Amino acid sequence: MKRRKSPARRAALGAIGLLPLVGALISIFWMLLIRARPETWTAALAVIESWLLGCVTSLLGAIVLMQALYTGLQSLLWQRYRPFKRPKRPEWPRVSVVIPAFNEGPMVERSIRSVTKSIYPSDRLEIIVVDDGSRDDTFFHMQRLRREFPSLVRLIRFSSNRGKRAALEAGFRDATGEIVVTIDSDSEVEPKTIAEMVTPFLVDPQVGGVAGRVTVLNRDTTISRMLEVQYALAFDFGRAAQSAYRTVACCPGALSAFRLSTILPHLTEWTHQTFLGRPVGHGEDQALTNIVLRQGYDTVYQRTAVIHTLAPTTYRQMSRMYLRWDRSYIVEGLSFAKFMFTRYRKKNRLLPIVSFVVSNLRLVLFFWGLVELPFVFTEDAGAHLHAAIALTLGALFTAAYYLRIERSFRFVYGLLYAIYSVLFLQWILPWALITVRDERWGTR
Repeated sequence: MKRRKSPARRAALGAIGLLPLVGALISIFWMLLIRARPETWTAALAVIESWLLGCVTSLLGAIVLMQALYTGLQSLLWQRYRPFKRPKRPEWPRVSVVIPAFNEGPMVERSIRSVTKSIYPSDRLEIIVVDDGSRDDTFFHMQRLRREFPSLVRLIRFSSNRGKRAALEAGFRDATGEIVVTIDSDSEVEPKTIAEMVTPFLVDPQVGGVAGRVTVLNRDTTISRMLEVQYALAFDFGRAAQSAYRTVACCPGALSAFRLSTILPHLTEWTHQTFLGRPVGHGEDQALTNIVLRQGYDTVYQRTAVIHTLAPTTYRQMSRMYLRWDRSYIVEGLSFAKFMFTRYRKKNRLLPIVSFVVSNLRLVLFFWGLVELPFVFTEDAGAHLHAAIALTLGALFTAAYYLRIERSFRFVYGLLYAIYSVLFLQWILPWALITVRDERWGTR
């Protein structure tokens, strides 16, 4: 049971949540003053005007300014976001929960059991677990849950490993529900999660896909604690902002839901997807999301549907996860680009394009960094100081959002992650671009 925070502690956390934003504003103004040493307010305003003009006239400055403006737009959209509220007397549809598993061991039992505890009509729920050719005791644990819940749990077993897409396809084709919910086998859902995932479909027939909120289950290492902050920002900030214009770019495989009638006709295309002549073995969740969007449906985020998943605990695991995500980002980003300028739906077409363009500017920033790398050690100390301040401001900004969302002192791991990312993770996106045709899953 979650421990309740005292009123004094809640008030302290709320107040501290404002400090990064105040500090950011002070730091920006301080940086501008130190840079030009203005003696009057008029001179200070002239410095600001000069800085803004430089942002407009230089490529790097323009990119940084666009990123800042886009972050501001995301903040406004995030403020507007509200989770879907279920009707007073809902007519619950039949739901099929599909759980693909490979060498998961006892964790798959915890995952299945968490779904059996769902606050959802049991006569309208089925759990389809697919063993993707596991070589350990995964199927043994699946069988035990099948015997314990014979009316809920159904099993599918592959004789050899065929990949996550094939496992999900088998589950989708065997499903009898109107809505299919996908859950990773290293994750546990909360009792109300399934009902909350279904709610947007009840409220709005235009909804074709729903993304749930993914949080970190294991917080026992520095890396997993840093990822806890990143997951909170990615879901309860990034996807909440995207949901405001009904275009969540990726309904995550850890917890997503789709109308079965929307994806079923496209399963063969999805399972046998290729890129540059080779099969695509990653990004199955984003590919499904693109299929839903391409048909004119909306994809939304449901904050109240929560799943707790095992996060990487080592640098090797984390870098592999990010490499897989960035390969998917490249492949599925190109897939989205093929139809984003078409009339694939009646409204909300502009902001997805803006998001796509701004998100891809990080590639430009990376290559600009490579060009500037030889000059790094020739810069004066002031230039390095400004870079350090800029990094600190970005870290404080993200930490402020984590404090606002979670009201937890663990926001310090967000500050640590900002430094860690700059030092150790910048190679991942360009390497994903170079090795994008590598279809291996890359997490085991």
